[in-house]
Amino acid sequence: MSMIWKTPPTLESMNGMGPKTLGDALGMEFVDFGDDYLVAEMPVDERTVQPFRLLHGGASVALAETLGSVAGFLVLDEPDKYIAVGVDINASHLRSVREGGRVRGTVRPVRVGRSVQVWQIDITDQRGKLVCVSRLTCQVVPRR
Repeated sequence: MSMIWKTPPTLESMNGMGPKTLGDALGMEFVDFGDDYLVAEMPVDERTVQPFRLLHGGASVALAETLGSVAGFLVLDEPDKYIAVGVDINASHLRSVREGGRVRGTVRPVRVGRSVQVWQIDITDQRGKLVCVSRLTCQVVPRR
């Protein structure tokens, strides 16, 4: 398979997008990438748990949207003129993760078109067990 990224990813550049964002506040960090995927991790700690000290579903969705949005940006033909914005996201929460762990999200393309992109994000726990599956649809729009 050939690389899908029009802007070649680096860990430094992807993590450099994060300061002063929700991803930064939740402790997200890009840790790996390949020809058609990106990987980021997030702690399960006081920032990302719900009252029962389990990973908050909203934190999983935030990780999924962050991964899909960065992936959406990296496949744009003209990233200086356009951005990819999330217009629909869904998530199925399959397993709980207790406070003290980490989760890992991997994003891969379902379809990358000129105006619409669809991304699949799988989130796993430290044992590699599937915690959440999410699908993000992005619309490509002009920068303002």
